[in-house]
Amino acid sequence: MNRRYSILSIAAVAVIAATLFGSTYSQSQMAGNVYSVSRSDKDLMEKIHAMGGLQLVMPSAFAQVPLDQVDAMVAAGHPLKEFSMTAQSVDLPIIGGKTYHAMTWNGQVPGPTVRVTQGDLIKVTVTVPDTEPTRHGLDMHASQMSKGGGASIKQGTSTVLAFIADVPGTFKYHCSGVDVAGMDQHVLSGMYGLTIVDPIGGYKKLLVENTNAENGKVSIKRTMYEPDALEFQLQYNQLYLDDKGNYDQTAMFMHHQTGAVVNGFQFGYVPNAVHNKLINGDENKNIFVVQPWNSADLKQYQSQLIFVPTGVHTRWFVENQGNEPLFFHIVGEIIDRVVQGNRVQAQGTETWLVGGSQGATMDVVFDNPGAYVVVNHDYAEIFSGAATVIVAGDPFHLDAAKGKSSYAEVLGNPSDAVPPMGMNSMKQKLNLHGLYTDARAAEIAKELGIQ
Repeated sequence: MNRRYSILSIAAVAVIAATLFGSTYSQSQMAGNVYSVSRSDKDLMEKIHAMGGLQLVMPSAFAQVPLDQVDAMVAAGHPLKEFSMTAQSVDLPIIGGKTYHAMTWNGQVPGPTVRVTQGDLIKVTVTVPDTEPTRHGLDMHASQMSKGGGASIKQGTSTVLAFIADVPGTFKYHCSGVDVAGMDQHVLSGMYGLTIVDPIGGYKKLLVENTNAENGKVSIKRTMYEPDALEFQLQYNQLYLDDKGNYDQTAMFMHHQTGAVVNGFQFGYVPNAVHNKLINGDENKNIFVVQPWNSADLKQYQSQLIFVPTGVHTRWFVENQGNEPLFFHIVGEIIDRVVQGNRVQAQGTETWLVGGSQGATMDVVFDNPGAYVVVNHDYAEIFSGAATVIVAGDPFHLDAAKGKSSYAEVLGNPSDAVPPMGMNSMKQKLNLHGLYTDARAAEIAKELGIQ
């Protein structure tokens, strides 16, 4: 019987698959064997690592802007926006008083939000210090740029990348591992962030429909809101950790997550002891069913609520950075509009599905005072951390907030939930909050003028 063989043997294919999805060879943090290979297969794997990993796109396919053309493109009229990203491996807290071995951009999870306008020329300097245990790379989903440009940056070196932000919307950026090898470990350990590309003409007005009853007849009430909005960002991901806080690839393959995170936190946007005191008169009497970040001693890690006024246009930049589907839902509210790539996808919808490495912009007007919970409407995700509390208006009638349209005017909103200002952004008062190292928290507090 005739048999046809592919160029690669079955064993070689298995090795390449393991290399593509395996942890970085310089610092394996796998908590179990997913595969076993023979000596010859190990030799092949070593050759792949020696090449720097897998090249999924031919170098001739690069669509990034050559650095020697940057000045000419700026002269032609493309505004230049420059950013710096530094790889930094640190230990960061998780609930239960534990820590995990995080990989970060600039000492924070998620990395700094990159906000630009459609047509801007983005220039990014990526640095991997010589203290890092492994190489890193940068993949910007807002670009039309082959991964080869910044795919494997050696320790002690920097690489400069440039591209035009042609398409508006929300986009993931992340570490590409070492030429894709170990990308899962790097991303799921914290090396991800959000790029917001504002439409060149700004955002569109928001039309909201309600009903009105008068003289025994029900009619449609239409309210038009200006494009200017209070803006927030919510980035969803998962943690897959062993008992020592290392990345556990076996758990990832089986979808056995340690916890679901929003902007790096499990339950990071729920009440804290201050809210307990204001509302219940007792800082130890919890308002919400789970409040793991209560103490002011936690500094930037203390949980914070998100506050909005009623009757105001709010814009939510949502990105699914993780490994599980995101069923975006606001308990007690309807999403007035969903936009992706500057195109309206839905209006008046209850839940919107955002797949892995996908984003959307949600527009919502909260009509009535109250507490609302933003969830990933997968019950496992809700119970493991993907629940975010929004307080609209003044439902508790607190003396400190009387005469104000929102508690945000008194207490401020969490800094990491509010993106950099754009052309249609309403200014907000901020307080320091985020999964930052102490050094990074001090830098951000100084930038925001927070004491």
